[in-house]
Amino acid sequence: MNAPLAIEFVNVHYRTAANRELLSDLNLTVTHGEILILLGPSGSGKTTTLKLVNRMLDPTEGQVRVEGRSTLEWDVVSLRRRIGYAIQEGGLFPHYTVFDNVALVPRLEKWEAARLRGRVAEVMKMVGMPGEEFAGRFPDELSGGQRQRVGLARALAADPPMLLMDEPFGALDPTTRAGLQREFKELQHRLQKTVIFVTHDVSEALLLASRIGVVEGGRLRGLYTREEFLMSGDSAVRPYLEAIKTIQASLAV
Repeated sequence: MNAPLAIEFVNVHYRTAANRELLSDLNLTVTHGEILILLGPSGSGKTTTLKLVNRMLDPTEGQVRVEGRSTLEWDVVSLRRRIGYAIQEGGLFPHYTVFDNVALVPRLEKWEAARLRGRVAEVMKMVGMPGEEFAGRFPDELSGGQRQRVGLARALAADPPMLLMDEPFGALDPTTRAGLQREFKELQHRLQKTVIFVTHDVSEALLLASRIGVVEGGRLRGLYTREEFLMSGDSAVRPYLEAIKTIQASLAV
């Protein structure tokens, strides 16, 4: 018998209280260890999709399944502790030190103190923020790139099998962003987490994705490997390929 998929969306719709449909008939599977990139413009339904995975939202129709179980069958606290969440600027608590931000979930899990300290030191080193230098600082003492690293460390701290990443590098300058993208790709090669990663940046999608899902107007327009995306003639993909050609042409001048 095959092991369950990591995440599944089965005929999922999501409507607001005002009956505005933000997602329509979403069918999607995410396999263990892959990075699925959701690519699309602002307001297309990408973040709504993420929030359905960790029950920040519940589907209006259909089912979202995590490790073979409907999210509605999970205890919401247990579900969220299996899923790291990283967003723009890290979403850090400003009055917590870096150590306390990273230690948040292990503390909620009541880890023994020595284990907690060891894990915080491990993940901070993993993201290039050695604890002896940064653990006692506060978020406003860090650069944007450093805050993003801390946010990633916090998402990894309890060693969850899944990560949700909502434009985590979107607010950074291009040089810092490119560096963190490369480092994240190398880190994922070692850790093999299951990742859903939201972006509107086609270059980021092509760099990081195992597969790319193009989302428009609350609908999944297509799902592609990197190679399929680059060779696609689909109307949903065409604007992204044209953007790539424009960038390449400007660099050739």
